[in-house]
Amino acid sequence: MENKCYIIMGVSSSGKTTMGKYAAKILGCDFIDGDDLHPEANIEKMSAGIPLTDGDREPWFVIIGKEANDYLTKNKSIVIACSALKLKYREILRREISSIHFIYLKGSYGAILAQMQARKGHFMPESLLQSQFDILEEPTDQESDVTILPIGKGEKERLDNLFKLP
Repeated sequence: MENKCYIIMGVSSSGKTTMGKYAAKILGCDFIDGDDLHPEANIEKMSAGIPLTDGDREPWFVIIGKEANDYLTKNKSIVIACSALKLKYREILRREISSIHFIYLKGSYGAILAQMQARKGHFMPESLLQSQFDILEEPTDQESDVTILPIGKGEKERLDNLFKLP
């Protein structure tokens, strides 16, 4: 299998970290939680319940791109959790990362809110979940480098099958 950066994308609490770690285990590669790469100012804004602007996010995507390419230049795959909610964000990542594939964790507001309420110790408050759905531009068939993975029962099995493909 070609070395690639796999971006596990979706709104907050869609399961990006859990599924990203699982994908990395399947692939035998490292996992990076994109949240850990946010500049401190972004974390402070989100912690205060203030949604990030495009201007806040763009430098973050460049940082993610540099991290990914560090792995790819060493002939290693990498899995990164990153929201990548808008098409233009995915385009920045495509421009920054030499070999990329997105896995979109798709779920309803209600299902993801329930996951968020069960999660403890994350800087993203529940109040910002709606803002993420408001700006979400779901991938379309025009984005051939995106696989849609519905969240819920059986998602790990579907991820297993995804990486067994040639």
